Amino acid sequence: MTDLFDSLALRETELPNRVMVSPMCQYSCEDRDGLATEWHRVHLGSRAVGGAGVVMTEATAVSPEGRITPEDLGIWSDEHKERLAPIAEFISDQGSVPAIQLAHAGRKASKSRPWEGNEPLQPDEGGWEVLAPNEDPWPYEGETPEQNAMTQADIEGVIEDYRAAAERALDAGFEIAEVHAAHGYLLHEFLSPVTNDRTDEYGGSFENRTRLVRQVTEAVREVWPDEKPVFVRISGTDWLPERESWTIEGSVELADELYGLGADLLDVSSGMLHPDQQLPDEGSASQLPLAAQVSEERDTDIAVGAVGGITEVEQADELIREGDANLTIIGREHLRDPYFTLHAAQELGEDVEPPVQYDRAF
Repeated sequence: MTDLFDSLALRETELPNRVMVSPMCQYSCEDRDGLATEWHRVHLGSRAVGGAGVVMTEATAVSPEGRITPEDLGIWSDEHKERLAPIAEFISDQGSVPAIQLAHAGRKASKSRPWEGNEPLQPDEGGWEVLAPNEDPWPYEGETPEQNAMTQADIEGVIEDYRAAAERALDAGFEIAEVHAAHGYLLHEFLSPVTNDRTDEYGGSFENRTRLVRQVTEAVREVWPDEKPVFVRISGTDWLPERESWTIEGSVELADELYGLGADLLDVSSGMLHPDQQLPDEGSASQLPLAAQVSEERDTDIAVGAVGGITEVEQADELIREGDANLTIIGREHLRDPYFTLHAAQELGEDVEPPVQYDRAF
């Protein structure tokens, strides 16, 4: 039986265990330039020291307008690549696999940081025009950023931005690239009929609404080496049962299509497309059954990552032992405990060695 501390081979990349640090925005680029700082180095490096099999960056914008806030991490230039390279190297040196999430915020871009109100920013406040499938803005209270419905040229530009970002990420030393297509950001906005009412080849049918995420995944796969894996994060459902929306059934179908395009793991999150979402009483843990459903109903060998409300060692181990997921993706518990994986190994009686500098404590 597979457990939390069995390795996982994806192509020719071997993950030393089944624990991944979930991408979590830090909103900490100091000069609004998207460049990684000492905060990012210590934040990500600490989780690698803590034993996680994969350490993934926060959502890393593929273009300036793809940022959620002006303080978001980016990878749209070689200077961004050079700042990220030492971080990827340090993660690798600790025995973890360095990974990067490539993202575009779409209509949820141009906002202030959560602790500054999470409000839409106008150009005179450091904001910018945002891109989306159509002209309907995110339903903020108050004035929203100017928004443009994407033209064919805009779409082609985004695809190229992802391709170029993946090339830079590879040069920086990352082993895994993840396409962010969840949480109401740009690619999710195309997937869901709630936010996509286009009448061209990118709207309407399932095939059309999934076209952009498929094209982006193909673009990343084309420049990512055959021996290294590509992940895709999706929202398994919009949690909008009273509307025509994105559902788990569509997610299962998309999982198999993405596998055919070279994706190796589907990272199954949920929601965050619209404030009217109806989350079950379990909160974020309610999305764990979505990963289990994809695992059960997929027709391909695509691996599945479970994320959301994983706080206990036994809970994470059970997800793997029961076959509900191939990888546990843990966010907030890693904020509370950078050494979650080492503590998990102790609790489960696994023979996992901490860094020699910390050996006396374990």
